[in-house]
This record gives sequence, C-alpha cells and structure tokens, in this order.
Amino acid sequence: MGLLSLSEHFTYSKLCRFTFPSIVMMIFTSIYGVVDGIFVSNFVGKTPFAAVNLIMPFIMVFGAIGFMIGSGGSALVSKTLGEGDQDRANRLFSMLVYLSIALGVVLSVVAIALMEPIAVLLGAEGEMVGYCVTYGRLLMTALTPFILQYVFQSFFITAERPTLGLLVTVAAGVTNIALDAVFVAGLRWGLEGAAAATVISQFVGGVIPLIYFLLPNNCTLKLTRAGFDGPAVWKTCTNGSSELMTNVSISLVNMLYNFQLIRFAGEDGVAAYGVIMYVNFIFIGVFQGYAIGSAPIVGYHFGARNQDELKSLFSKSLVLLGWAAVVLTALAEGLAGLLAGIFVSYDPELMAMTCRGFRIYSTAFLMMGFNIFASAFFTALNDGLVSAFLSFLRTLVFQIAAVLILPVFLDLDGVWWSIAAAEGLALVVSGICFWKFREKYHYL
Repeated sequence: MGLLSLSEHFTYSKLCRFTFPSIVMMIFTSIYGVVDGIFVSNFVGKTPFAAVNLIMPFIMVFGAIGFMIGSGGSALVSKTLGEGDQDRANRLFSMLVYLSIALGVVLSVVAIALMEPIAVLLGAEGEMVGYCVTYGRLLMTALTPFILQYVFQSFFITAERPTLGLLVTVAAGVTNIALDAVFVAGLRWGLEGAAAATVISQFVGGVIPLIYFLLPNNCTLKLTRAGFDGPAVWKTCTNGSSELMTNVSISLVNMLYNFQLIRFAGEDGVAAYGVIMYVNFIFIGVFQGYAIGSAPIVGYHFGARNQDELKSLFSKSLVLLGWAAVVLTALAEGLAGLLAGIFVSYDPELMAMTCRGFRIYSTAFLMMGFNIFASAFFTALNDGLVSAFLSFLRTLVFQIAAVLILPVFLDLDGVWWSIAAAEGLALVVSGICFWKFREKYHYL
C-alpha cells in the first residue's frame, strides 16, 4: 500500500489507514507513561507515586505549549498547502519549530524556579514535597524536546509521514521503558531513575524529528530559513487555543481533583486517581489520535474548498467514533480490576478504591470521543474561537462545577462521576455547535 496524500478522497478504509499511526502513536505515548507509573508505584513506593501524580499537572501546563503550536500550526500549514503555496507552508512550519525551541528554553528556567512553592501550594507535605521537587525539576531539564515532541507529532501528519511519527514515538517509548527497567528496577535509583529515563526518552522523541526535517529528503515539509511572522503566530495560537485550553484545563482540574481526593480519601485517593489517569490516557489516546490524524485532512480540503469531501469526512468520523466509544467503554468496564491490579495489587484497600473509581469514570468514554473530535474539527477549520469555547466548557467549566458539586451529595463517588457528568454536558454543546455552523463550513 502506497502513501496516502491529503488531497485524496477518503473512504472508511483510507481514513482508518491514515489515522491509524496517529492513534497508535497516542496510545503508545500513554503506555510508556503508564509503565513509568508502574515502576514508581511498585519499586519506589506509594508516597513517591502520589507525589508524581500531584506535581504532574503542573508540568503538563508547560508541555501544553507543544500541543497548541502543533495543532494550531498544522491547521494553518495544511490549509496553506491546500491553497497551493508550498514555500509559505515551509516557512511557517520552520518558524513555528524555532519558536517552540525558544519557548522551551525560557519556560524550563521558570518551571524549575517555581517547582517547590507550587508543590506546597498543591498540597504536598513532609517528604512528599521533596519527591515532587526532585521529579519535577529533573523533567523540566527536557522541556524543550518535550514541547518539540508534541509539535512534531502533528506536523508529521501534515507532512504525510504519520508512520514515521509513530516510529519516533515508539523509539522514545521503548527508550523510556528500557531505562525504567535499568534505572529503577535494576540499579534502584528510585524516583531520580524514573525521571532520568523520562528525560532521555524525551530527547529521543524531540531531537530525532528535528534532525529529520533538517536533512535533505522528499518530505512535504522542510526546515528552512524563516523570519518571525507575527500574524501567523497569532493565527497558530488562536487555532491551537483549544488544545492549549484543554491541556491547561486538564492540569488545573487534576489539581482540584487531587485536592478533593485528599479531603475525602487522603493519600490513597491521590494514588487511586493517579492509576485511573494513567489507564485513562490509553483509552483517550484512541480518540486523540483520531482527532490529530484526521485534522490535517480536514484542514487541507477546507483550504481547497472541497465541500463534498468535508461532508464525507465529517459523517464517516462520527460513525467511526461511535463504534470506538462502545468498544472502549466495554473494554474499560471489563478490564478495570486487571488494570488496577497492575499498579496497586500490593494494597487491597487501595486496589478496591481504584477499581470502583475506574468503573465509574469509564462511563465517560461513551461521550468523550465526540467532544474531542468536535474541538479538533473546528481547529482544523481554522475556527479557533469555537474550538476554544468547546474546550473551555468541557475541560474547565463543566468539570470544575461537577467535581465541586457532586461530592457534596455522593462523597467519594461524586469525584469519580464528575468526568461523566462534564462530558455529557459538553456533548450537548458540541451537538449545538455542529448544527449552528453547518452552513458556514458546509460539512453537513
């Protein structure tokens, strides 16, 4: 089977083939994060594991820059390709990569300086503060390649090289898993070993693509000399504001979840939520991978004014996401005990709490895929305002309201039900937006 180009008519088969590497890439990214958690939980201890989960939302706030530039930039670049301007597409791509490097350097310094006060602010006490600071500061030394890794994940798809993007992600993941086994399980370096393994893997994931796009090849996109383009940066940020909003909101909401869980269940609650988040990322990876993989196709045909293909892509995507929602929810419910046991089988009480929480949490998978796709779809249409509006409501407003209100009536179960309640409300808003803007963008 040959390479698929963005300009093709996409049948169900072609759509699955084109987005499959992105789906696997996101799942694999989640899996090596999960393995990191497994090593910390089983070889370092429950308190360091809880500390990692407490500080990680803060770290992801900075990493969200990569999601914004990658998704927003790829929407702009794919639209430019659809308009037939290859040279400008390369200049935009290059400028955004260089901007990512500069931001990574500056933000890493800021994050390292703020790590300890943030850990205390998030509720860390005693020895947990030290674990948070050690792990967080080590990870921030690799913030620049971390940002680049997410930027290139989107641009590999726009460059019609999704399989190469997958291979880079697999290489980074295998590096992390192998080094976790050596540093944490073998050499017993503890939390520092887990952080070192992650840092090295992020250099693999961020630097290899940089070298690839710098070297001569027949890829659609190339790194060239490029000046600063303020309007393009603004368009990228507005296009990708939903992805930035999603990731920043998730981090803020996770901090609030941890605060509520400390109130209702103490350190065990934070550890249980950490397990749920690790496993949850694998399932969400399917939806995120499809959204990332299909967005450049939508952006290209929007730029080329191919309305028939937009309608086809939209309807086929809803069908595929519907099937995925049912299958993933069934898998999550059936495998809850097994997945929880991988992390915390050494503590029966924590195991029971984690298993119950995940079974309740996983009902959200029935709705989540449509909401993730809705935001990515409007980003691909270069409508960052609608995309950001959807993300703002889904990942911040609805979740904060749910996690503050439901525990009042349902105690700990209210925390677990919060995500499903938020996704249900978001699905209603996504449906309204799809209907409201159908005539403007002609996808229905």
